[in-house]
Amino acid sequence: MSDVLTVHVWSDIACPWCTIGRVRFAKAIELFHEQGGEQAVEIEYHSFELSPDTPVDFDGSEADFLVGHKHIPAADSEAMLARVTEVAAEEGMSFDFARLQHTNTRTAHELLHMAKQHGLQGALMERLQLAYFCEGRHLGRHDELADLAAEVGLDRDEVLAALAARTYAEAVDADIAAARKYGVRALPFYLLHSRYGVSGAYPPEFYAEGLAKAAASS
Repeated sequence: MSDVLTVHVWSDIACPWCTIGRVRFAKAIELFHEQGGEQAVEIEYHSFELSPDTPVDFDGSEADFLVGHKHIPAADSEAMLARVTEVAAEEGMSFDFARLQHTNTRTAHELLHMAKQHGLQGALMERLQLAYFCEGRHLGRHDELADLAAEVGLDRDEVLAALAARTYAEAVDADIAAARKYGVRALPFYLLHSRYGVSGAYPPEFYAEGLAKAAASS
């Protein structure tokens, strides 16, 4: 039996259900251990762009984006945002779609790969998601990303240099190619120990069961 269960997660910073899923999965890991799971669980995040054609500076609200780019009726868009805000609140997060600055997430994904090299990917993912959904921060701008990266321990100047040089662009491309290989269409997508694939933000109990199955077959 392996001492470590590796969970590969494809997600997008601009995906609200990925943010909710991250919190629920953390609870699932605790539950897995409470129920007797002995292996450590390591999470590795992979890039996926839900809307790669989004401009860096989108002129409009999140509801406007859903109407114009996803062709969802305005009333349905508002209802969707209200629902996800309610679910996020149940998980202890205050989503603020009125302040949210919709943007292209490609550069943020490159930054997450840099954070991975320093063992800070998980911390940065959490910081970026909360900054995006709760604080109205603009995650398409290098200066803003560098500030947030510095908060979790990355060197701000090194971040700016890496983003300007597109150092991790190929790593993002590789993740997206892998997502196509696995047939990923919905986020978040979890690959548990390279054995079980799960799409969606489920309750912790569901994920914990998946971890137990992966542990038993490892």
